[in-house]
Amino acid sequence: MVKKKKSAQETSAIAEPIVVEETISGDDLRARLEEIKSYRGVIGYILRNANTASIDLDDPAKIIDYAVLSSSAFDASRDLSQLFDLGNVENSIFDGRKIKMLSISIGQNRISIFTEKGTDLEKILMNLHTS
Repeated sequence: MVKKKKSAQETSAIAEPIVVEETISGDDLRARLEEIKSYRGVIGYILRNANTASIDLDDPAKIIDYAVLSSSAFDASRDLSQLFDLGNVENSIFDGRKIKMLSISIGQNRISIFTEKGTDLEKILMNLHTS
């Protein structure tokens, strides 16, 4: 007689937290950015997600320069956050000699807003975060 071994299979359910994140629709976000573009001192913006990119700048000759700056800023923010164990970076402000740049992630969208030196970035942040 042959003995059969019973194999015990264990299943465990791992409960993962459900994250509910309110995001602004793409059209609403573009409308808000168009409104922000009309603020005094705003030079323009770059809006990127996985599929598309929208660029609206006062000086189209510098589109590549602004795009490289935007991408490098997001990468640097992410790297510094990991290096110093800061967690998720909500937004970053880069202050140069002539311009300021606000980098912010909303959902899957990465936004860079370029302004003149004295522009109030708090007003821009408030506009982007209000529903």
